[in-house]
Amino acid sequence: MSNTHLKLFRGPEESEVDSHASEDCVTVAIGEVLPLIADAVNSERTWLSDFEHDDITISRDLYEVLSAYQYFRRPSA
Repeated sequence: MSNTHLKLFRGPEESEVDSHASEDCVTVAIGEVLPLIADAVNSERTWLSDFEHDDITISRDLYEVLSAYQYFRRPSA
């Protein structure tokens, strides 16, 4: 696996943080996360099951592309 360095977005200063924002969230580029997730899936890492029910937020265009990909990769399509 190549050396992938995550860049963490720590957000605005505390005084600027919206009271509804979660302190447990970070924003990273999908290109930085996908290789790590793919490697973990291929290596069958058991810790992945800890997150299988977690929600993620993705852009609408990525969601549309993934939906189309899911549809067209079905054997019946």
